[in-house]
Amino acid sequence: MTETAHFEATPAATAMPAWYPELLASVSRQVHGGRSRAISAANREMLLAYWNIGNELSQRESAEGWGSKVVTRLSADVRAAFPEAKGFSPRNLRYMKSFAQAWPDFPILQQPVATLPWGHNVLLIDKLDQRESRLWYAEQALTEGWSRSVLALQIDSKAHKRSGKAVTNFRETLPPPGSDLAVQSFKDPYVFDFVAMTGKRNERDLEHQLIVHVEKFLLELGRGFAFVGRQVRLTVDGDEFYADLLFYNFKLRSFVVVELKATAFKPEYLGQINLYMSAVDDLLGHPDDQPTIGLLLCRTKNNVVAEYALRGFSKPIGVAEWEAEIVASLPEEFASTLPSISLLETELRRQGAE
Repeated sequence: MTETAHFEATPAATAMPAWYPELLASVSRQVHGGRSRAISAANREMLLAYWNIGNELSQRESAEGWGSKVVTRLSADVRAAFPEAKGFSPRNLRYMKSFAQAWPDFPILQQPVATLPWGHNVLLIDKLDQRESRLWYAEQALTEGWSRSVLALQIDSKAHKRSGKAVTNFRETLPPPGSDLAVQSFKDPYVFDFVAMTGKRNERDLEHQLIVHVEKFLLELGRGFAFVGRQVRLTVDGDEFYADLLFYNFKLRSFVVVELKATAFKPEYLGQINLYMSAVDDLLGHPDDQPTIGLLLCRTKNNVVAEYALRGFSKPIGVAEWEAEIVASLPEEFASTLPSISLLETELRRQGAE
């Protein structure tokens, strides 16, 4: 009896039982989870090996004393014995020693340091001296999914000193734990170091450049913010009003109205943003949304004046400063998208003529 050869065809999706999509979703989760756990486990094992090597180097240096020639010789011998292995240059071996010295309790340390890639850990060692600040950035990098370049930008802008520092009334106007999350979601000051402005600075110039660099603006705002629009028109009983910037925060489950001011904070600004927030609640908000949050970004502010102005205010509003500094250098992935000063001057002149 002769058997005919054939390729087994994949059954059509329509031929599958009703519960098949649920099975597919479950298996997909298992595959994705398994891969993630395997990568995480491999990374932790590599970090543990690096820590053990660094710890031994540190202990031998303290007990016996030796110079840089030992590390150079060790690097050459390890690479000769394991030609396929990477990461054993003299420089990286010295980082291993610094890593072990920075985290003497690493073998029992859980997330986040043990979860971050080696490059992130090297950056934390290079740029930060204090254990507390290293842990803060490690936790944020893991939670926010920061790349190494983004982590460097956050450290350079001293994000740990700005997070949760805005003057707000969130604890009085929002129920916990949402109030705590909201407090930590806003900074002071906001650093827009990708903004370049010449001559007189005004709200429209700032708004324009924040939109030009909306990805960097969202990065500075923090995770969970989605851009909705600029100069959002709100019609109230025939009168038109325009909110500078509108976002939606998926972590807070609320719209966020951002008003930009090129001047110092004034209490009367609260009435303006309150109007926009009320209109957004009524016209755009969903019944399941939390109350709209307002963020006033002013050039400067008197904290005591801002606190008094917010006292008794029923809507959740934050007041923070913004700074615009041109950084001396940016990671290549950002520097390539930063417009030149001359280009920005041309654009601003064009807008002023319109």
